[in-house]
Amino acid sequence: MTITEHTELIRRFADDFTALQEAVLARMNGIRTPETAAALEHASLAGPVAVVLAHADVLARGAVRRAELSLQPPERLRRLRAHARRVRRARSQAEVAYKEQCARRLAGRSRPVEALELRLARTAFAAAFGEALRHELRDRGLPDGTPQAPESDLAQWAWDRKATDGELPAPVRELRDCDDDAFVQALLHDAREEENPHLPHDAVAERWSRHARAALAWGRYAIGQAERDALACAPSVRRARLDALDDAYQDTAVLAARAREALLRSTDLHDRMRACVTTGPFAELVAQCRAAALARFADAEPESWHAVRELTVRHRAHCPERADGCQYCHRVLAAVLAGAPPADTDEEGDGEHPAATAPADGDRYALLADLPDTAVVAVADAAIGDESALCGYGWAAEDGTTGHGDSLASSSGEAEVIGVCAAALSLLERHEDAPVVLLCDSTEAVDAVDTALSSADPAAAHRTLLFPESRQLMDRLVRHRHRHRVQVRWLKGHIGHDLNETADAFAGLALRRATGRISLAAARKEEARILRSLGSGIDSLSVAA
Repeated sequence: MTITEHTELIRRFADDFTALQEAVLARMNGIRTPETAAALEHASLAGPVAVVLAHADVLARGAVRRAELSLQPPERLRRLRAHARRVRRARSQAEVAYKEQCARRLAGRSRPVEALELRLARTAFAAAFGEALRHELRDRGLPDGTPQAPESDLAQWAWDRKATDGELPAPVRELRDCDDDAFVQALLHDAREEENPHLPHDAVAERWSRHARAALAWGRYAIGQAERDALACAPSVRRARLDALDDAYQDTAVLAARAREALLRSTDLHDRMRACVTTGPFAELVAQCRAAALARFADAEPESWHAVRELTVRHRAHCPERADGCQYCHRVLAAVLAGAPPADTDEEGDGEHPAATAPADGDRYALLADLPDTAVVAVADAAIGDESALCGYGWAAEDGTTGHGDSLASSSGEAEVIGVCAAALSLLERHEDAPVVLLCDSTEAVDAVDTALSSADPAAAHRTLLFPESRQLMDRLVRHRHRHRVQVRWLKGHIGHDLNETADAFAGLALRRATGRISLAAARKEEARILRSLGSGIDSLSVAA
């Protein structure tokens, strides 16, 4: 194959999604041609290969699920499952290859190392250096923060500073300025109806990447609903409902591919913007401002500047890294000046970021000593699958009651909130006046419920709660907060806590029942076994299904 032919094949794969996916799957199955194999190894295709495998992965799992629900012969199921495993493995390998390529690209990008005195002054005397920098910027007629790029919203930052030419097209402005719900709806329309050519624009690429996960969750929601509909009728009359399930998997496969593409676009944007702020005129402006600010700092804080100079001179005399500019030594030296252990300091920031401290041993478990004797304590847990938004939840209380059920959740955190709300509402009905305390091993769920109860506003938890099922449960639970009857606390999971283990077992059982992977008769036997496993005295538990 000539160089021209090789280049044309690479270009064809880059432009033709279907051709690339066929080539990637052929390679996975060991039937690719040498020319195709060589083209697929090109660095420019590392990201696109990950995109097409994200799409193929969802379709392969969808084929398995349809075969399971239509009671296909075991041999066909084995073949489909084997294919799905190969696709999942190929997808993982493609993700690793892409990450390695990104790491090599970053490692190969040279970045000037600032003088050690400057880095040390910025780190050890952040407030004083920051004040000097602000004065320098004002004297130059520049706004605060100009010589520092943000960690996110880089494109917006660039547009605000006229770093790009021209005006934004009207459709791009609409995508940039609409609210989050409208943006997610645009992503769903892009996947289900018509591809939106404006999503890759630099002004919205980061927003696309941020919200792609929510759009993908709605795809899984459609799968969960279609799965429920199919399971609600006998296998012999499921054909139309399985067609709807196929459609849901097709849409979700596109959403998965577009989510991966959004990440590639956002990563590329970050690479280009970082290059802009570390090289060329902007980098020169950064260097000038910081050097001038260092001079101002030296004049304003002579004793501190003397300490910086003296310490750096002594350090360079024996540092084995001095040939490379002592790139990371300023952190240790700053700790010496502060008389404290070294901390991780943000390279780009001019402020201090105290290191997070580990919780004390007592904070690892739910502390209940402050509760009145009348309090009803329960533990809730949840389980969610990979393929659809169907989830199972379970709970067990100290008063001997348990419960389990299924719902739809976009994440494990949302599923845990559903379990907490369902348990709390059930116990509130049983115990008219007693306080109800729910324990949960998900910090996200605890924070979401606690925030909603504290603020008396269910919308306060909407960052975690995406779907209507969980939001409706939260709306109902918040109505009880005025009497301060409900508390939610964190419990370390999988430490042998009987109620936690029971809730976990019920959650898994509920998920298997919801997805049709266990019969009703078998589920009842499993339910009885879970209750027996709690030990003596558990036979009297009443199950609230």
